[in-house]
Amino acid sequence: MHDGGRSHGRKLSDAGVTARFYRAVGDARLAHIIKVDLTSEVFFYHIDEAALARARLLDGKLVLITNMPDHTPQAIVERYKALADIERGFRVLKSEIEIAPVYHRKPERIRAHALICFLALLLYRVLRMRLQAANSPYSPERALELARRIQFHRITLHHNQTASGLSTLTPEQLDLFDAINLPKPSTARL
Repeated sequence: MHDGGRSHGRKLSDAGVTARFYRAVGDARLAHIIKVDLTSEVFFYHIDEAALARARLLDGKLVLITNMPDHTPQAIVERYKALADIERGFRVLKSEIEIAPVYHRKPERIRAHALICFLALLLYRVLRMRLQAANSPYSPERALELARRIQFHRITLHHNQTASGLSTLTPEQLDLFDAINLPKPSTARL
């Protein structure tokens, strides 16, 4: 049993407090535990202790429901974890690799786009595995950030003379290439 309170600013009526609290309880999906009395003349709620005890039993647990009765529980959990890994991959594609949505109509373009996304994600995972194997302090995100700063420029002067240059690699960038066991960029390779 609790009495009504005040919000910042103006004083709320008991009905206003009740309505705001009831809405917050509903938004937090706690209505099965916190029971708000909407018929009372004053702000009043109580905790359903049995519902709270049931919620505590499941706290931190995930319930998987499936329509695959012929699979073992272990196989179902492995498939679920694989799904979570795939979803993580899509997040990486959108955020770290920055592949924006592209709209295609032709099947060959859709396949090509899917292949590019798949290869980008595969390279990202290889990068992550190499960084972990080398006990590198860099995350894949940091490694990509360091690599993005490397620039190569080629210019043409007077329609026939060309000049090119590669940005000077920082010690951090040099460490990165050592960690992932790749040759350092040089103008000789380009």
